[in-house]
Amino acid sequence: MWRGVRTTADKRGKTHLDLSPLRRVLLSVVLAGCALILSSAAAFGESDRVRTLPGGVRQLGGVPQPNGAPREPHAVLFDPFLADLEERTFRFFWETASPKNGLVPDRYPTPSFASIAAVGFALTAYPIGVERGYITRAQAAQRVLATLSFFMRAPNQHGFFYHFLDMKTGARANDSEISTVDTSLLLAGVLFCESYFDRQDPREKQIRKLADQLYRRVDWTWAQPRPPAVALAWTPQGGFTQLDWNGYNEAMLVYLLALGSPTHPVSSAAWALWTSTYDKQWGTLYGETYLGFAPLFGHQYTHVWVDFRGIRDPYMREHGLDYFENSRRATYTQRRYAIANPQHWQGYGRNVWGMSASDGPGPATEPYLGKEAFFLRYAARGVGVARIVDDGTLAPTAAISSLPFAPEIVVPATLEMYHRFGVSIYSSYGFLDAFNPSFPVSTEDSRGVRRAGWVDPDYVSIDQGPILAMIENYRSELIWRVMRGDPYLRQGLERAGFSGGWLEARRPSTSAGVSCLCATRVSSP
Repeated sequence: MWRGVRTTADKRGKTHLDLSPLRRVLLSVVLAGCALILSSAAAFGESDRVRTLPGGVRQLGGVPQPNGAPREPHAVLFDPFLADLEERTFRFFWETASPKNGLVPDRYPTPSFASIAAVGFALTAYPIGVERGYITRAQAAQRVLATLSFFMRAPNQHGFFYHFLDMKTGARANDSEISTVDTSLLLAGVLFCESYFDRQDPREKQIRKLADQLYRRVDWTWAQPRPPAVALAWTPQGGFTQLDWNGYNEAMLVYLLALGSPTHPVSSAAWALWTSTYDKQWGTLYGETYLGFAPLFGHQYTHVWVDFRGIRDPYMREHGLDYFENSRRATYTQRRYAIANPQHWQGYGRNVWGMSASDGPGPATEPYLGKEAFFLRYAARGVGVARIVDDGTLAPTAAISSLPFAPEIVVPATLEMYHRFGVSIYSSYGFLDAFNPSFPVSTEDSRGVRRAGWVDPDYVSIDQGPILAMIENYRSELIWRVMRGDPYLRQGLERAGFSGGWLEARRPSTSAGVSCLCATRVSSP
């Protein structure tokens, strides 16, 4: 996934907010009160962060909480609005995906091709829907089986898939590349379903069989034209790109899955190479010392499936933190940047912040505060030690997908975005992808809602996915609990040199209603 580049069609569809006027008023009043209370609490300082105390006890708002315990009973920062947002975001995947082949559009409502990374997030979404009662287990299993069956026959190279596919035919679309990172995001969802659907009925047994075959047939060594690195992409016309994945960014997942392969694994030297470039991105920014990557999605994607709390690779052991804490620091950095607001953008502040790869109002140059400002289209915006990319565009996914890392600042931000901008940015499937209050335009959208500044007409699937997944990980740790029991992921982590925390346990713990492991791994024929 090359998240700095994306195409957008011109045709726009319509969405409708399914709340009555009375309910919207009541919800706004409730949310306003919640936002005021939470914002006031945050105003007293940042002492309310989540801390790890001696003995592995986690502290949230002064309430000790053992590692691994379900969070919801103690989630003093959980607001009913998050439940509404979670369900709407789930509906995005359930209602826009094709029931026949499981493909999910890259964006909606603008007509688009399918994204295989979006399918990985959709596969992760379906068990969430089961656990939350949005759909039945049988409905989820049927959709998952249709999806896996399609990918068993989809065009591929050594198990890797094209980034974009035609929604109806499944053929390569947009002259896209065979993408190692997008295939990895797809596979993460595949492995999650393999472990979740553990019952002995024929449909779930077939899910486990196909999921295992899809993962086992990927030849990770084929994607190493310059070993031990893994290349970004391959095309029929040009072969492998000259770029390899080096840390630190979202491709951490690529190397973990490549190291865990039971059939075509890369050598452990691949992880050493991946981390060899970390020092270029390590530093201190806005009072936080951490491993930087400017857009927040790089600090979130792998965390959707991997519980990094308490486990460390050699680099993080040397620097005295884990990747979970690193993402928390990156989240705080973005908030502090918005408070400082060095470019004086509209809307930025204590509870309105967050940049990531997202849509934007450009490309355009417009006058702003007495000078010419350049506004980007789709771009990887963010704040990092190595670079800052900021044109005043805010992406709700940036803050919300950091919910498990820093709920004490993310919950107020989520409520404030809804309360301040309301239905202009929040609709049928939750938050629209991005908005820019500084862009000089005032329009009325397709629903008749007046907008000040620019608001994206679309939802972007790979931004929707982390919102849904990380809300659920914050509420119940569902995905983390299931994936802690995945032997392939565990093997990948251990071969990368991770140790400590839940990796030291012989068998991962589970809670009622969520299965730990798939019953039996099925070898490829």
